[in-house]
Amino acid sequence: MINESIHPIQQQVEDLYRSESRRVFATLIRLLGDFDRAEEALHEAFAVAIERWSREGLPANPRSWLVSVGRFKAIDHIRRCTRFDASLAELAQQLDTIDTPQDDEDVEDDRLRLIFTCCHPALSPEAQVALTLREVCGLTTEEIASAFLIAPSTLAQRIVRAKAKIRDARIPYQVPSTADLPERLDTVLQVIYLVFNEGYAASSGEVLTRTDLSTEAIRLGRLVVELLPDAEGMGLLALMLLQESRRTARTSSTGDLILLEDQDRSRWNQDYISEGKTLIQRSLSSQQFGSYTLQAAIAAVHSEAASAAATDWAQIVALYDVLFQMERSPIVGLNRAIAVAMRDGALAGLQQIDAILAQGDLSGYHLAHAARADLCRRLGRTAEARASYQRALALVKQEPERRFLEKRLHELG
Repeated sequence: MINESIHPIQQQVEDLYRSESRRVFATLIRLLGDFDRAEEALHEAFAVAIERWSREGLPANPRSWLVSVGRFKAIDHIRRCTRFDASLAELAQQLDTIDTPQDDEDVEDDRLRLIFTCCHPALSPEAQVALTLREVCGLTTEEIASAFLIAPSTLAQRIVRAKAKIRDARIPYQVPSTADLPERLDTVLQVIYLVFNEGYAASSGEVLTRTDLSTEAIRLGRLVVELLPDAEGMGLLALMLLQESRRTARTSSTGDLILLEDQDRSRWNQDYISEGKTLIQRSLSSQQFGSYTLQAAIAAVHSEAASAAATDWAQIVALYDVLFQMERSPIVGLNRAIAVAMRDGALAGLQQIDAILAQGDLSGYHLAHAARADLCRRLGRTAEARASYQRALALVKQEPERRFLEKRLHELG
């Protein structure tokens, strides 16, 4: 809740921090060449902004102003430290010759440069994803750990080691050459999709979605497709657009979760759906598509159905069969089992979900237990449904989902 006594300028600065801080941070990394130095400069710039803008008002271009102040603050700090480390004098002189970017487009592109730096092959795949989510998009360690289903302490160690590797190996802050780009793309797409997922269905908190993150992921997806019109890049962008098309229909006016089968489909964004379908066709025609394109195709089948009852579940299961051959993950298996339940009946789906849970990979995944609970409910197996809902409630971290599960549990009597 916003404190009504807060100074208007302070509130504007806080709003700018939420919307612009990672863009400013990315540019400061390019200008200063160091993650920690850029982070410190970012916070100093925003502190100065609160003090100075209260007297002078907002500048014409707050983002460029913050970058400029952050850069000068960092240079001043380095110069003060030269008395202890003479080698910093040369660094300060080098930084002083770099012009602060004035073009918003240059500032925007810095985030793409930062993504590829964080996704450098010298880093482990896990570190690439974790570092990019933390540094490019500003997700907390807890949010990222939830996305990976790992302990926050483990995730934090990965980030610290990745930063040290970038510094010690002098990994360049740049977009790879055209020749090197394809091999670096897979991790970048994974990162973008994880960012989107956190925005589309937040891992924790009071709200179901975080529009800032899903919007940012789609923007980054568009940049990647423009940079390299790869089939899977197009497939990922299509998938995000098709899923995002349902955003306004996924929650009630009070913020409660609305399942796909109960959504008002007239509220789906038809422009996103049309663009997504076009991208799918382009990707499929290349004959080099992968899992993102197949997931997008599944989302497209949903978008074509006038109602939940009219959904072509046979086609969806067939697409999941192909996807599972390509990507044998328990999440894909779970989604396929749910589709099988819709095509062949709740018992058929429940048997598959039980087999997946027996393997242990999704024992800590609340949606697996929620899906099992729903199928047991449909089959009239009330005691099993209640136990699975309680297990899901013990694991869920997001309030709208918690309220939905509690409602379903209450309805069992």
